[in-house]
Parts: sequence; structure tokens; C-alpha cells
Amino acid sequence: MEMYNPAHPGEILGEEILKPLGISITKAAELLKVSRKTLSKVVNGRGAITAEMALRLEKVFNNPSASTWLAIQNDYDLWHLKQEDLNVTPYRSDAA
Repeated sequence: MEMYNPAHPGEILGEEILKPLGISITKAAELLKVSRKTLSKVVNGRGAITAEMALRLEKVFNNPSASTWLAIQNDYDLWHLKQEDLNVTPYRSDAA
């Protein structure tokens, strides 16, 4: 089953973690030991969750795991890439 336009992981971070805990981007950035600008870009969908950020999120908020954050980012990136024409030619063996 093809996923339809998955949420950016930053949206999930903002809506499912920060908002329910009542934590501002500024406070979360302090806890994560990253700049407010870096975290704001992620939460606002203009930055990706890197492996380092995923591990920081896991260590600060416990759940979801770093692997889950990376899977969410990967699903988001892959879906968006699939919407583009990569202009590649499939390989066909001459032996066939």
C-alpha cells in the first residue's frame, strides 16, 4: 500500500511531543543542546531529522526511538522523491 503524503517528522515532533508536554521550541532546543534555529527549521518542516538529531530526541524524550525518527524522515523523503521525475532508464539485460 502506497502511503499518501506523510507528515514531516518535525510536524509530529511539534504536535505529538512538544505541544502535549507544553515545551516551547526554545526550551526543547536547550534540552537537546541544539540551536533554536536548527530545531525551529525541523519543527516547521524546513529541516530534516538527522541521525544525530534522532538520537538526541530519543535521549531527551525517551520515545519514539532514534530508529523510528529516522524511519519517519525516510518515509517522508522517499514519498516526496517518488513524486519527481528522476529521468532514469531502467536496466534491461541483453540476454533476455
